Amino acid sequence: MAVCLADEMGLCHADRVLPVVPMFHANAWGMPYAAMLAGADLVLPGPHLQAQPLARMIESERVTLAGAVPTIWLDLLRYADEHRPDLSSLRRVACGGSAVPRSLMQAFQERHGVEIAQAWGMTETSPLASVAHPPAGAAGEELWGYRSSAGRLLPLVEARVVAGDGSLAPWDGETTGELEVRGPWIARDYYEDPAGAAKFHDGWLRTGDVAAIDPEGYVRIADRAKDVIKSGGEWISSVELELHLMAHPAVAEAAVIALPSERWSERPLACVVLDEGASATPEELRTFLAARVARFSLPDEFAFIAEVPKTSVGKFDKKALRRALADGDLAIERYETVH
Repeated sequence: MAVCLADEMGLCHADRVLPVVPMFHANAWGMPYAAMLAGADLVLPGPHLQAQPLARMIESERVTLAGAVPTIWLDLLRYADEHRPDLSSLRRVACGGSAVPRSLMQAFQERHGVEIAQAWGMTETSPLASVAHPPAGAAGEELWGYRSSAGRLLPLVEARVVAGDGSLAPWDGETTGELEVRGPWIARDYYEDPAGAAKFHDGWLRTGDVAAIDPEGYVRIADRAKDVIKSGGEWISSVELELHLMAHPAVAEAAVIALPSERWSERPLACVVLDEGASATPEELRTFLAARVARFSLPDEFAFIAEVPKTSVGKFDKKALRRALADGDLAIERYETVH
């Protein structure tokens, strides 16, 4: 029902819905059920999650509403820029599973007329909990600020931010802590798994996301608690670095993990995939980042890799990157070596 609300996905009987996810993924329990509820047509991609067959399917089936993780749309954007498929039937794309680069949303809108709406949720939220539609009247940088958030909470979804000392953080858009949610489609327990009790707190689901909520109810996620980097007593958001790196014109993908440091405990290691035929040095990427993030967040180490490993649903697999780092399989270039 939430997916069908006008201020969420607005799914209705006239839509042709394409959920670009394996059927075991949480999105396969959301959009297909909503399509059946509304009487919309459902277009299933089968195993074809690559850009070319997806573009052809959108063209031939005149898909109006689609959903997938950012890596799927990054691939489709590269294909669309080169081959110019007809994507005009798409009225909206729901994108989530990981933070959506602003550069991806802008490129689709400006070059292909496709609106990508960032949404947030997880398997335990069935999966939708917020959608990033800007308020009426927002324009320019303000509009993109709203669209780059995890979105405003859906009706019937309650949320709170719990600080490290256990107190509740104010909704000021700045104070961060662990995001907890509850509601009629939010899980309250794990089936026959007593160990899962640690994921729930006084009836609230502990999401594991470090977030802040602003006075208008927009959630701004800084990072996954397990992915945030603690360096010299300062917290560094891997998500923020990744989004800015992927805005660089030479960068196709970027994932940031913690690199052990004797002096600082941890430092960010930027694992970067360059576009075909493109080049960039650690110095160039640091200079690009320097205008966008705090100085202490700037990576000193870069690993240029062929591809960021993916999970079965297309998300960046940072566990695989951490294993590669531990096994010595990443060729690290240090910023200091270019001076």
